[in-house]
Amino acid sequence: MVELSPEDEQKLITLSPYQQAVLRLLTKVPKGKVTTYSDLAKELAKRNNAYSPKASRAVGTAMRRNVCAPRIPCHRVIKSDGSIGNFRGGALGGVAEKIKLLQEEGIEVENGKVDLNRFRHDFS
Repeated sequence: MVELSPEDEQKLITLSPYQQAVLRLLTKVPKGKVTTYSDLAKELAKRNNAYSPKASRAVGTAMRRNVCAPRIPCHRVIKSDGSIGNFRGGALGGVAEKIKLLQEEGIEVENGKVDLNRFRHDFS
């Protein structure tokens, strides 16, 4: 878990309430675990029925606008099929950097995928 500093809080208030909620929820995903864009959308909808459980793309937008990176670890968010997805807005070398960060946390990436049965974070 990530403890947000007062500086982090100041940065977060520049985002929409939904984006803030996504990033705050992401702070609950510990090192060595991942979550998916879909998992985040569904968990937010469980916690607040104003949010759609199908808002995976909006979660991706929140990751791209992460004003507290790397403290809020957007590299721990992957696609529902276990594939890595984008990183740093699709910047050249971004996916390789994301894989390196995941591996440094003990997450195995094989053939561009993470085994969600082993490494998926359970929010319950």
